[in-house]
Amino acid sequence: MIEATDIAVRAGDFALSGITFCVPRGGYGVVIGPAGAGKTTLLETISGVLPLTAGTLRLDGRDVRHVPPEQRRIGLVYQHSYLFPHLRVGENITYGTSDGAQARAVAERFGADGLWDRAVRGLSGGEQQLVALSRALARRPSVLLLDEPFVALDPRRRSQVRREVRALHREWGMTVLHVTHDFSEARRLGDVAILLDAGRVLHAGRPADLFGPGAPPRVAAFLGADEGD
Repeated sequence: MIEATDIAVRAGDFALSGITFCVPRGGYGVVIGPAGAGKTTLLETISGVLPLTAGTLRLDGRDVRHVPPEQRRIGLVYQHSYLFPHLRVGENITYGTSDGAQARAVAERFGADGLWDRAVRGLSGGEQQLVALSRALARRPSVLLLDEPFVALDPRRRSQVRREVRALHREWGMTVLHVTHDFSEARRLGDVAILLDAGRVLHAGRPADLFGPGAPPRVAAFLGADEGD
């Protein structure tokens, strides 16, 4: 579960404020919004990279305001892989976990096992993302945070990887929060949809309420403008 209540955080000149939403335990939340809305800042706040300045954040019922990132049982995958360049693929995937068998099994599910002994510098962008996803999931996190993790993948591989993420979400009962600009992906994957704009939540609820004809005027105006871009 991810439960945010009036949270606020500052990152340089940008601020999130009054952020309130809940993704239930084992739920799949999607976050959409224009560039600069604060989507990545929100994920980094939940992961503990950025400290709260106000409000309450609970993960699986535990108040984590003063819990360091490494103790939050979170996996975070950015749009760019941010792998360790001095480590080989297998060393990247097993970094931070003592369960080598599970790390290998996760890598197999994403097709990264065939890259195990390769150097990171020789990988394509899509291959690097497969490794980054495998690394985040190898520790079997309670909460998985995804920041546009599929954009570097070709369409066929993207569909396959998306299915595997969804399958692991269901098998393990993970709570997922996924930033995406793909409305069809948001509709298909999400149990909870959150629309951010200028550091504030415009809507948090069922995807059907966000994308349906009864959406609030401000929400409908944003979605219609975005789909026309």
